[in-house]
Amino acid sequence: MDLINIVNISYLISAVLFIMGLKRLSSPATARSGNMMGAIAMLIAVVATLLEGEILDYAQIVAGILVGSGIGAVMARTIKMTAMPQMVAVFNGLGGGASAMVASGEFHKLANGSTSIETDVGITIMLGTFIGAVTLSGSLIAFGKLQGIVTSNAVSSPIIKTLNPVLFLSIIGMMVYLVILAEGSQIFPVLIVVSLLLGILLVMPIGGADMPVVIALLNSYSGLAAAAAGFALDNMILIISGSLVGASGFILTQIMCTAMNRSIWNVMFGAFGASAVSLGAVSSDGMQAQSTSAEDAAIVLAYAKSVIFVPGYGLAAAQAQHQVKELADILQARGVNVKHAIHPVAGRMPGHMNVLLAEADVPYDQLFAMDDINDEFERTDVAVIVGANDVTNPVSRDIPDSPIYGMPILNVDMAKNIIFIKRSLSPGFAGIDNPLFYNPKTRMLFDDAKRALANLANAVKNL
Repeated sequence: MDLINIVNISYLISAVLFIMGLKRLSSPATARSGNMMGAIAMLIAVVATLLEGEILDYAQIVAGILVGSGIGAVMARTIKMTAMPQMVAVFNGLGGGASAMVASGEFHKLANGSTSIETDVGITIMLGTFIGAVTLSGSLIAFGKLQGIVTSNAVSSPIIKTLNPVLFLSIIGMMVYLVILAEGSQIFPVLIVVSLLLGILLVMPIGGADMPVVIALLNSYSGLAAAAAGFALDNMILIISGSLVGASGFILTQIMCTAMNRSIWNVMFGAFGASAVSLGAVSSDGMQAQSTSAEDAAIVLAYAKSVIFVPGYGLAAAQAQHQVKELADILQARGVNVKHAIHPVAGRMPGHMNVLLAEADVPYDQLFAMDDINDEFERTDVAVIVGANDVTNPVSRDIPDSPIYGMPILNVDMAKNIIFIKRSLSPGFAGIDNPLFYNPKTRMLFDDAKRALANLANAVKNL
């Protein structure tokens, strides 16, 4: 069997593993093996490419693999689960940046060669450079918003709204010029700089409430950039893997938008969360939030027949997933039926809550998606909300003038009793007050989520 056949068979095996791994990533129960399949597929693809490609210096490649593997291993071991969205944003950016560098290298190699660049190759090179650069800078801004380096508020500015279409049209013009003439090495760096600037200005107007959608969309961008680079290099496995990432990222983006009842256009350009919205109806009713203690809340929990935990970013920020598991185990030992309700956009990236609870060994059969559990709240004795604000806000059902009106939420307000664990009455990422705080059935447990859950667990034990 010659080298070409070996490489092609390796690519086929790699593609099958990518598809199988992606399928298994759709369930928390099989996600670990799916991730391993994807890693093995990538290893096979890299080795096959090294056998096939024009390798100038194996020493540099091996050094890059060792350095990259070392950094990846350290990050995987040391990164906090609360910082996982930031790491995903960085990975998206690095993927886009790598694709842009590959496309740029191919352009300079062909532009300096003796033959002209074919139109189809030139188009894919320009697309890979453009999408990759936008993904890189946009992901870095997303990282900054998640990390608190950049404001998490939506930055709404007439200047940005004017600049974005101007920059996009100028990029199109430069791409057409470079494809037609395949000249002008001085224009190509300008294309990269303008694309980086566009990526920054595209993400800055997006608020923290929409970060799960942004991360999914940037993931799709990184895949498209990789696929474009694959076409430029005529590398089949890069095309396949990039297409899979691009398609799955776009599908996930659409799922996130559906979960918020908003269009992708509104997410990208609606400047949602640019300013806080105060609901006067809440305060004008004269209703006051009722606080409770861990001891009093423990009595309600201990003698309930059914309890649904609703985790949110407050749980992630406090790293309280293990305390939720401990409290749930104690309640189950007393014969309480315990479930966990997961909203699609709870947390700061898709699947954030599933990952956190899986880390704490919460059984998969206790995790329920919003559509599967919403009808059960009205039959539930106690709903325990742990820092989940926007995804439980009944404003989305009751007030048509609200910016989040129509967004599907978890029907926690229909439970017989509600315990809301939160540091204060501050609004969530959407900047909108939550009438659930003032619901007569709600008792606010003002504390850090980790400490509050630990105190509840101890109080239940002592009953």
